[in-house]
Amino acid sequence: MTNRMHPTRLLRNRRAVALIEFALGLPIFLMLTLTGAELTNYIIVKMRISQIALQVADNAARMGTGSLLSAKIVSETDVNDLLTGAELQAGGLDLYKHGRVILSDLQPATVPNTTPPKYKIAKQRCRGSAAHASTYGAQGSINSGMGPPGHLTFAPENGATMFVEVYYRYQPLVQSSLAPSETIIETASMMVRDRRDLSDYSNTERAVISSC
Repeated sequence: MTNRMHPTRLLRNRRAVALIEFALGLPIFLMLTLTGAELTNYIIVKMRISQIALQVADNAARMGTGSLLSAKIVSETDVNDLLTGAELQAGGLDLYKHGRVILSDLQPATVPNTTPPKYKIAKQRCRGSAAHASTYGAQGSINSGMGPPGHLTFAPENGATMFVEVYYRYQPLVQSSLAPSETIIETASMMVRDRRDLSDYSNTERAVISSC
C-alpha cells in the first residue's frame, strides 16, 4: 500500500528547508560577491591609471637638460624614458598592450596671444597598441585649451603645458559587464616649471615612440 503524505502534513514539513534556501540564495550571493570584487578591482585600476597620468605629466614638465642660465633642451630620448617609466609604474597592467599614452605639448598659438587666446598642440607623442587618438586634437591643431568642458587647460605666455591622456582597456577579473565601463580614460596636466627650448625635440629617436 502506497504511503501518501496528507497535504496539510506536507505544508507543515520543514525537512531540507535550509538546503532549499541555500540553493535559492547561492546564485544571488555569488552574483553580489563577484560584482563587488569586479567593482573593487575596477576602482583600483582606475586609480592607478589616474596616478600614471599625473606622474607622466609631472615628469614631462620637469624633463630636459641644461643649466640654470640656459633654456632646457628636450630630446626624443627624454620622451622615450618618460614613457618607459610609465610602463614600469603600471606594472602588471600591461599598459602599452591594452592601452595608450598620449603626451601633448600645449603652447600659445601666438606670442603675444590673441583675444580670445588660442593655443596649439606644438608636439604630440604616443605609445601603446590601442587604437585611440587624442580626444582634444592632433599635433599642429589650434584650440581654446585642452580638457573637458569647464576644466580646460591653458598654456602660459612664452611657456608650455604638458597634457597627458591615458587610455586603457579594462581587463576584468570575471566579466567586463560587471564593471562600470570597458575603458578607462584619465587626463592630467602640468605647467613646465623651468625655461625650456620650445622648438622641436632635439634628435630623431621617434622609432621607439609611435607617432600620433
